[in-house]
Amino acid sequence: MLKSLNPERRTQAMLLVLMLVMFTSIADFMILMPLAPDLMREMHIDTARFGFLVSAYSLAAGVASLLAASLADRFDRRQALLVCYAGLVLATMACSAATGFYSLLAARGLAGIFGGVIGSIIFAIVGDLIPPERRGWAMSWVMLGFSLSAVAGVPLGLFIAAHSNWRMPFVALSAMCVLVWIGVWYLLPSVKGHLTKAPQGLLAGYKELFADMNHWWACGVTAMLTLSGFCVIPYIASTMVSNSGLTTHELVYMYLLGGVATLFSRPFIGGLIDRYSPTRILGYLVIASFVPLILVTQTFALALAWQLLFSTLFFVFVSGRFIPATAMVTGATAPQMRGRLMAFNSATQNFASGVAALLAGTIMTQSSSGRIINFDWVGYLSCVFGLLAIWMARRVKAVS
Repeated sequence: MLKSLNPERRTQAMLLVLMLVMFTSIADFMILMPLAPDLMREMHIDTARFGFLVSAYSLAAGVASLLAASLADRFDRRQALLVCYAGLVLATMACSAATGFYSLLAARGLAGIFGGVIGSIIFAIVGDLIPPERRGWAMSWVMLGFSLSAVAGVPLGLFIAAHSNWRMPFVALSAMCVLVWIGVWYLLPSVKGHLTKAPQGLLAGYKELFADMNHWWACGVTAMLTLSGFCVIPYIASTMVSNSGLTTHELVYMYLLGGVATLFSRPFIGGLIDRYSPTRILGYLVIASFVPLILVTQTFALALAWQLLFSTLFFVFVSGRFIPATAMVTGATAPQMRGRLMAFNSATQNFASGVAALLAGTIMTQSSSGRIINFDWVGYLSCVFGLLAIWMARRVKAVS
């Protein structure tokens, strides 16, 4: 099918299907967080145990990505994506069938094993197929999947849950994933150019990857940004409801407006990266992100419009930081090691998000009235991690 299209149309078709894979995999990860008020009430879960539910996905994804850090460059990237995506479909169905906290915990861990490596495969494909001068643009379009998950995935999931139960969003998402899997099968070509230079031994793959200090600095940037974001992200929905007085129905507007804003901001950020250096744009975005990070972690008795403004700024700047960071990581290595670096970067991101959720869960407490306390301290800690990300980014060198 792709052979009948001109090169530009072919590129657009590939980026579209990769964006849809990103959309569904991120929606699979995100949908649990806005369901927090219902889950915490129905399963009698406190903030610490909900942190475990979030972390189960992230930590399992980290282990899977760490294993993939040596194996990622040994396979056709298209086949690897198809296998992992099929596993995510099965795991998402298992989430819908969970009967209690522990079965849901296990299902989220299984989803993390398959879903956690999908992003690294997608970014490796983009790095292999798109030249550096257009990579920021391509990354921004693929990462629109994050925006669409907020615009369509999360609000639709909340709508479905409000008119049925919390299981049905997982069922609907599984059905959509099946359709997208078929699209990947038909639209994505084989990506094998890296195979001729793949290392022969399992340990040799790790040794070659870890020997380059540039890889450590690049993944360190991702780790700091993830710690900064995921100290706050998993608890926004629950604190908005318990502390700021929003209803679960009003949460839909928060994700909808934030997602719509990033539909416009992400391509703009991608264009800036191709025009200027990713390091420079990352620094500006991190500093700008401190404003919404502080605002959303405070308890203000303000009107809904103000709360939506704060959350929209959060979506734009906090999530926008990952576009230059990802472009930076993909360019920090040679093509024959890109799959391994992206897998290791994914492992770093997943471990960091799991640690961040657990760390924030231990800092915060819940009063007898249901209010969540110490969320403001989590916001201050988030800013510290952001400053560390800027410091590390200045040490990353562009390679390819």
